[in-house]
Amino acid sequence: MTTAGPTPSPAVALTWERREPPLTAAAVLAVGDAVPALAAATRDRLAGGARLAVLADDTTLLVLGAEPDLPWADGVQFLGHDEELLVPTTARPRPAAALWRAALGARPGDLCLLVPGHALVAAPPPAATDPDALAPLARRAGR
Repeated sequence: MTTAGPTPSPAVALTWERREPPLTAAAVLAVGDAVPALAAATRDRLAGGARLAVLADDTTLLVLGAEPDLPWADGVQFLGHDEELLVPTTARPRPAAALWRAALGARPGDLCLLVPGHALVAAPPPAATDPDALAPLARRAGR
């Protein structure tokens, strides 16, 4: 009898299909060149009293909040909840969202998002209270 090493997990391709009607927006995502403009718009919304939560690094900005409070900027993508996964409001992942959340290693309570070309699993951010905290990201847009 011969023994073999562990059996590799089967690979499952992620595909996207159009979603109608769109999901209600719960977040907005900017990547790369769109980050400064979204940071400036988010700063303005926070200064105006909107209740938003923010996750940011040098190349990505995710803003979470109620749909009417979410900022807009050129090049952003609006996300909504499909199960417990944030996905584009107009797209549905295949296989099902719940399977992708597990495949990404998300634990209960984690924030988990999946968009074409990007995935994120993180602790949910606290509410943002200081509009000036976004100034360094917004300055790159000259605002």
